Amino acid sequence: MDIAEPKVERDQILILSDDSFNASNVCIVSGAGTGIGRALAIAAAANKLRTVGLDINQGEGKKTQEIAREMGGQMIFIKTDLTKDEEIEHAVKEAAKLGTIKYVANIAGIQHIDSVENFPMEQYDLMQRIMLRAPFYLSKLTIPHMKKSKDGAGVIGNMASVHAHICTMDKPVYNITKFGLRALSQSISAEGEGKIRSFTVSTGFVRTPLALNQIPAQAEQRSITPEEVVRDVMMGKSRIKEMMSPIEVGNLFIFGFSRFARYLIGGDLLFDGGMVLTY
Repeated sequence: MDIAEPKVERDQILILSDDSFNASNVCIVSGAGTGIGRALAIAAAANKLRTVGLDINQGEGKKTQEIAREMGGQMIFIKTDLTKDEEIEHAVKEAAKLGTIKYVANIAGIQHIDSVENFPMEQYDLMQRIMLRAPFYLSKLTIPHMKKSKDGAGVIGNMASVHAHICTMDKPVYNITKFGLRALSQSISAEGEGKIRSFTVSTGFVRTPLALNQIPAQAEQRSITPEEVVRDVMMGKSRIKEMMSPIEVGNLFIFGFSRFARYLIGGDLLFDGGMVLTY
């Protein structure tokens, strides 16, 4: 079983015909350095959007930019610390210089495993700032740009999780932030009058560094192979016993942004292999 993070191939990208998918419209993607954020940034650029990737990891962010440009897309990378308001403000200001901000994807996230009673509050604060406050602030700053666009429309997609539907042990803050992103999407949509849409994407485990980095420790702790960790522990409740690839998730955002999803207003795309709704 291949448990490495896969490369994004051109033929894996969902390419959609949409008049708003053009180089005059900007798509901001946070967490663009690796994983889902990287895959989505590449996919957005491949769909002719002028893509602006944000990440604190400049080296990996630049790699994403290179891949997107090699595939013929237009992308720039802005190193951004999502815990700092002034850096978020700078990123939005720079993105607005490139065209009309029409799409935002809040992907960036971190993980910390601990019980409620033992959870370090500094880690709680960090996760809240990156995974809930930053998406809120990016939305706050970009919605005015969307409203001023020619058709007054725009879309904000938020990366949720099965943990926006069910809570598992020792992930309390991850659970809280993912539930919060669903509430944020619904709040934006309630105010958006059908023109400013927002939605969430909820998946199980995806082959990203965030998930893959957990495998060796789990294998050692349980005295099983890495493949068994994926199949029996991570994918134990899923009817499909392999992790999603980042581009499969990125494609869901492309669909959610497109004209084909105009009734996706505050909704959640639950693509989890049956983890939540089958028993």
